[in-house]
Amino acid sequence: MILLRERKRVIKSTGFRCINDCVPQIRNRFCRVPATLAKNPQARQAPSRLSLPHILQPCAVLSILLSNDDGVHSPGLAALAAALEPLGRLTVVAPDRNRSAASNSLTVDMPLRVGQLDNGFHYVNGTPTDCVHLAITGLLQQAPDLVVSGINNGANLGDDVLYSGTVAAAMEGRFLGRPALAVSLVSSEPRHYETAARVARLLVERMDEGVMATDTVLNVNVPDLPWTELAGVRATRLGARHKAEPVVKQADPRGKPVYWVGAPGGAADAGEDTDFAAVAAGAVSVTPLTTDLTHRAVLKGVERWLGSIG
Repeated sequence: MILLRERKRVIKSTGFRCINDCVPQIRNRFCRVPATLAKNPQARQAPSRLSLPHILQPCAVLSILLSNDDGVHSPGLAALAAALEPLGRLTVVAPDRNRSAASNSLTVDMPLRVGQLDNGFHYVNGTPTDCVHLAITGLLQQAPDLVVSGINNGANLGDDVLYSGTVAAAMEGRFLGRPALAVSLVSSEPRHYETAARVARLLVERMDEGVMATDTVLNVNVPDLPWTELAGVRATRLGARHKAEPVVKQADPRGKPVYWVGAPGGAADAGEDTDFAAVAAGAVSVTPLTTDLTHRAVLKGVERWLGSIG
């Protein structure tokens, strides 16, 4: 991704800027058209009058890969695509059905198959992680600049991130070297997809500012509210849930037992700086997640414990 601040530096130092009709965040710093000619229609129509260093070079186009865990037909995915489409070239690769809570699982016991809907969205008979892995390592001719996962139907707060297919899709993008974010709409029956989509677009437009470390994924939770009712955006840490409810035992038509996974527990750690607290206050929660799960605070203790073994 071409950094906006670098483009501004080049314009300031050279007097050149791109005159292509592309968004500022993705203009190529190597475009060689003088800024003074950018507003001159005749200059656009007569590039031969320019000296060799001023010949317009092809402009970089931001490439965005979209995925989710609710499936290719999810309204959240459609809303996200509509919001991000003006920013660059989109490729959508999503599961062919709902694969919520698939976490970071890859399919290794059968081949993956790819289909395409009339709207151009690709679907895969696999998990969200499969979709991103397949897209980046085999389906696309060139790796995307950015991976965005969502909009999830429901929260991904606290411990949810360990189970979430939405977060896992973004995490796979980061594992494969791409900046990534996961976007969720916090409601059991989401309505305001346009709010979450607008938040996603604003964050993508700011991704060029170089805030994130290379091992970081942004986990975004948006209250299910109209845009005008949001109470701002907060940087948060993960909270924690109480343990999940017990499984629900039922019987199938033949009288044999079947089990449904119980509902997630409520908030156990919902301190002021957590994702739970932000959403409860009507604010968007943005939590930087690291791909390194090492608990460094207890590493020395584990080392001492191992030393006592032998």
